[in-house]
Amino acid sequence: MRENTREFLRSLGLPGGDPGELPASTKRFPDGAQYRVEIPSVEGPEALEAVYDEADARGVTVHRISQGSGGMLLTQRELAAMAEFARARSIEVSLFARPVAAWDTGAASVASAGGPFAAQARGTEQLVDVLEDIRRTTEAGFRSVLVTDLGVLTVAARMREAGVLPADLQFKVSVQMGLANPASIRLAEQAGATTYNVPTDLSLAQLAAVRAAVDLPLDIYVEAPDDLGGFVRHHEIAEIVRVAAPVYLKFGLRNAPNIYPSGTHLTPTAVALVRERVRRAEIGLELLNRYDPEAVGSTLSAADLAVPVA
Repeated sequence: MRENTREFLRSLGLPGGDPGELPASTKRFPDGAQYRVEIPSVEGPEALEAVYDEADARGVTVHRISQGSGGMLLTQRELAAMAEFARARSIEVSLFARPVAAWDTGAASVASAGGPFAAQARGTEQLVDVLEDIRRTTEAGFRSVLVTDLGVLTVAARMREAGVLPADLQFKVSVQMGLANPASIRLAEQAGATTYNVPTDLSLAQLAAVRAAVDLPLDIYVEAPDDLGGFVRHHEIAEIVRVAAPVYLKFGLRNAPNIYPSGTHLTPTAVALVRERVRRAEIGLELLNRYDPEAVGSTLSAADLAVPVA
């Protein structure tokens, strides 16, 4: 009977199981590259500048930075400073779309089994608030937002189609959305996701199965923060690129504090953390070059990077 179910999955264009032999992905970014580098949790202009100061010193190309506290916790001056810096460097900045349930007054997200609810937009008013945060972010010139809620993604994509949001706006789906199999991640792609951050513990075989089902780039933590599992997967980096391309290699940091929501009271910590994340990226890229020197990374001139506009 299991084989019947597997056959039905195949009839839908989905893999019938996680592969035993891990196939090399033939999919690529539009510029032909297999991988790009993302530094997460870059909380504010000072941290953004620190990422590229460290990257320049270490010879690391960072294509995208993401931020977790949300556009809602950046002033207009801070938004403008980050957008101007990103334009000058031709880099993508993805700001979290907030608020979500974990920052709200509802009790479910902090209950013992509340994890699945924490990243969702709670009620219609919060849905409106998140969509308004996306509008404010785009008005500041940003063209990439980080979303956790499937309803937010679906409605925001419709707003983009209708011209309410910019046509070139990209939707980076957060790991907190939690979809973990080929069928569900395909739904996110169909709903409008531009890239999808898979759960941090997917095996290489599971990543290969997802890659077979979807075309959008996958964001994969090479090192995950403690509250996302704390996994350190640098030794797998060459295989991750081989089976999951196109992929954003995402360098979080184990044994580091969660500083969301951030602010000026945490700026020194935020700066120290991003500098170490860039160091971790250097380690990962050294291993990638050691075990797969033919792997192709993007340059910063890639046309599909969501660089902020003036």
